[in-house]
Amino acid sequence: MEPLPFARALTHCDRCAVRKSSLCNRVCVDLQEELSRLSHHRTYCLGETVLGEMEAISFVGIVVSGVLRMQKSLEDGRQQLVGLLFQSDFFGRVFGGLSAHAIEAASDVTLCCYERRAFERLTERFPELEHQLMLSTLDELDAARNWMLLLGCQTTPERVASFLLMLCRRTGTNQWTPGANLSIYVPISRRDMASYLGTTGETISRVIHEMSRKGIIKIRNSQHFEVLNMRQLVKMSAREDLSTGLSSSIRSIAL
Repeated sequence: MEPLPFARALTHCDRCAVRKSSLCNRVCVDLQEELSRLSHHRTYCLGETVLGEMEAISFVGIVVSGVLRMQKSLEDGRQQLVGLLFQSDFFGRVFGGLSAHAIEAASDVTLCCYERRAFERLTERFPELEHQLMLSTLDELDAARNWMLLLGCQTTPERVASFLLMLCRRTGTNQWTPGANLSIYVPISRRDMASYLGTTGETISRVIHEMSRKGIIKIRNSQHFEVLNMRQLVKMSAREDLSTGLSSSIRSIAL
């Protein structure tokens, strides 16, 4: 009788909540094992700095849970939120010495981190890792272009509606069936949301309550909402393209 094969012990990577949606799932087994060997988790509380602006980049990684905000300081001391990073997004600059912007925890976060130089050496051994980083960079570029369009061409109500649709896409809110309401969780503060959308918290509150009055959404609390009328939400955003990242059942209702 042949002996049973030895069962491999589960690692923290096997139990990772974003394993199937991060770059780790799109590479060969050998590279997955190398990434697992080099990785370690770090946790940050709301408001803590992950990387300071113009700080030497010692580590890079992937968002496991929570949301990171990227901020840029102006000469007069003002700060502008220039981007948000969600679950499975890659953060940090590979092959770069200094961080061009500050990265802070917009909520409590857990990060899967890699020492930057060790990660860079992996890209030399595994070209597919460079390929995945390129795809990640292109996704970030697309997100930046969407943000520029949102700020440059849309009214505040359109921005709020677009932001809610973007959250549906970025946070994987697609487990939905016709006839059920779609839940949306806004994982950042109203202040961060206002900074991201280029307006004030008071204006966002007025828009959200107007959306509730019209029956487009239902307000559960300041961060939890239910979409009652997807078609009207898409129409209000003036961005039908934002529904393309949602599930086919949602798209059929929205469009």
